[in-house]
Amino acid sequence: MPLPRLLRTASFRLAALYVAVFAASAAVLGFAVFLAARSALEAQMGARIETEVTLLSDEFRAGGRGRLLAVLEVRDRGRSALDYLLQDRDGTHLAGEMLALGPSPRPGWMTVDVPEASDDGNRPERVRALVVDLGDGLVLAVGDDLRRVAEVEEAVATAFLWTVGLVALLGIGGGAWLSRAFLARVDVIVRTAQAIIAGDLGHRVPLRGTDDDLDRLAATLNRMLDRIAILMESLRQVSTDVAHDLRTPLSRLYQRLDDARGRARSVAEYKAAVDGALREAEGLLDTFSALLRIAQVEGESPRAGFREVNLSALAEDVADAYRPDAEEAGHHLVAEIAADIAVEGDRELLTQAAANLVENALRHTPPGTRIAVRLAAAAAGRGPCLIVEDDGPGVAAADLPRLVDRFYRGERSRTTPGNGLGLSLVAAVADLHGAALHLETGSPGLRATLRFSTVPAHALPRRNIA
Repeated sequence: MPLPRLLRTASFRLAALYVAVFAASAAVLGFAVFLAARSALEAQMGARIETEVTLLSDEFRAGGRGRLLAVLEVRDRGRSALDYLLQDRDGTHLAGEMLALGPSPRPGWMTVDVPEASDDGNRPERVRALVVDLGDGLVLAVGDDLRRVAEVEEAVATAFLWTVGLVALLGIGGGAWLSRAFLARVDVIVRTAQAIIAGDLGHRVPLRGTDDDLDRLAATLNRMLDRIAILMESLRQVSTDVAHDLRTPLSRLYQRLDDARGRARSVAEYKAAVDGALREAEGLLDTFSALLRIAQVEGESPRAGFREVNLSALAEDVADAYRPDAEEAGHHLVAEIAADIAVEGDRELLTQAAANLVENALRHTPPGTRIAVRLAAAAAGRGPCLIVEDDGPGVAAADLPRLVDRFYRGERSRTTPGNGLGLSLVAAVADLHGAALHLETGSPGLRATLRFSTVPAHALPRRNIA
């Protein structure tokens, strides 16, 4: 895998960011430890020097100059870790490895050099010393080697540098490994997408079963591809159905116009021919309008604009609108509408769905048929139901699953007007509203149930419509 591509991956950049943050945190922590260690060492050194100064002062007060010189001689021979200086007030060196501090040095802490203690003979040893005036013209200085502090500081700094370097190395290596694994899985998704672009809609992204981000992405892509495959199959089927079902009315339209042009006719005959052609054209326009409406309902998702719809008033309005047509055709239309039932949705689409159910019953039942429009309230964990049922001849059980297919018409309905799109539109509207259309045979007749969900429509996913 080319290195530049690896460096551009999100996983590598994230790993690098983590490493940088950790390294910065380690550096801050190391500096804090460094300061704390140095402060502790300096405090320990100061306490040791002060203790030694106190002891030597006590020896001077107990035995005078001679005893102090003897004690310092013993300290020097014993290779004490501390360095000493005894001088008089005028700057004369009396004892110890440290150089004389000059006449009348100021008491307190200072940094002095000890050439005799140097390791290389060139650079003197630097010590931290406490200078005190013992009285009787004597000045005492006791110091400790600052190299001990420097060595500890260097050890702490080295340890943290190695830690930060090792963490950075492991982090970058881990980031590179994770990036390679990530890119390998991304490449699988890319190859799948390329195969689909090339026309192989059967390809799917393999899942590892880890339920990680990439697995969830792959599962989502597979569901999307399944949806696309369904839509493509639906499009193919619709194209076939359109070509098949529109061929006959177009042929009739052509035949009418050709006959009218081919032989002499009276004005009345020409008018009849034109009227017949207009009826065929009107039917074609109705078919295309229905197809367009279904496509709009299935392709868009205007749930954000849904409002509360009084389903009771809507059902009453539809029943009242079709009651005169039903009576004229010899049908008996009754309505059993529960009051104050509301759902979330589009009133125009819901009205059209209810109207299509009533029209379907009117169109496919003989005179004398009783058609009932019922609206039942929610019960037993189910939402409200809009039911349109009749006591007509019904539908063959084998035809029920296909009644919502575009252009499908059962054997009993082929001689009746219509284009086979009414129930398809109802199914599309139901899906948009999170409802379900159920068709079942009655005793006798056909019962169409539009069952709404108890969950608001905007919170429900769209189902596939084949």
